[in-house]
Amino acid sequence: MDYLNRVAAPFPDDLWDDIDTQAVEAARVLLTARRFMEVEGPYGAGLTSVELGEDNWCPEGDDETAQAVIGRAVSVPMLRKAFTLSIRRLEAHHRMGQPLNFNPVQNAAEAVARREEAFVYYGHPQAGLQGLLTAEGRQQSGLGEWSEMDRALQDVLGAVDKLDKSGYAGPYALALAPPLYNTLFRRYEGSDVLQLEHLGRLCQLGVYKAPIEGGAVIDGRVGRIIVGQDLATGYSHQDGVHYHLYVSESVVPVLDEPAAVCVLG
Repeated sequence: MDYLNRVAAPFPDDLWDDIDTQAVEAARVLLTARRFMEVEGPYGAGLTSVELGEDNWCPEGDDETAQAVIGRAVSVPMLRKAFTLSIRRLEAHHRMGQPLNFNPVQNAAEAVARREEAFVYYGHPQAGLQGLLTAEGRQQSGLGEWSEMDRALQDVLGAVDKLDKSGYAGPYALALAPPLYNTLFRRYEGSDVLQLEHLGRLCQLGVYKAPIEGGAVIDGRVGRIIVGQDLATGYSHQDGVHYHLYVSESVVPVLDEPAAVCVLG
């Protein structure tokens, strides 16, 4: 089933390969959570919901009533961003070997990647999705002024200590807002060691510049990112001037153990 409608596009296979490569590479740079969370799938575009937790008895008030077993499920969002390619320029690329500007492909893929990151870190309350920084049961630790040289290490150690005492012994990932991440490119006095390298030894799953406020130390057991349709490009139509395409994916974060996150801030 060609749900991406590629058969309707007058493109050769090698051009689709180029478009896919540009989209995936652009998205990969921005997708931080996939680097430290378990990723399941892709299962295909038909995955529309995922069951959560265990089935439980539904409480009933009458002994004569047949009992019911109820499960919980969450919807798998489909993320989509449209873009266009010039018919004339694409023809010049295909027939005459002229370079093709892939910026529209990259921009659309980056928009989808940013939305995935927002779902993973902040969830989507209207859709019943919890994020790493917003989930009920997450832990919290202080965040000082990282312009002070030793404060970053103290704050991260404080979060690690909380997680360790709660039974989460790592390995850990450290996700940081860009201003905090950028402060780590300083060397300790009298040393060639960057703060980033030092914290990387403590947080063995990696230190990441993420689209968040503050930061978080995350044990690898926190949960999974479940992928239905992985990032792909599809064809919509043409209007005589542009080909209309899109980048799409379906993905949902499932947090099995929210207490495996300690938010800084």
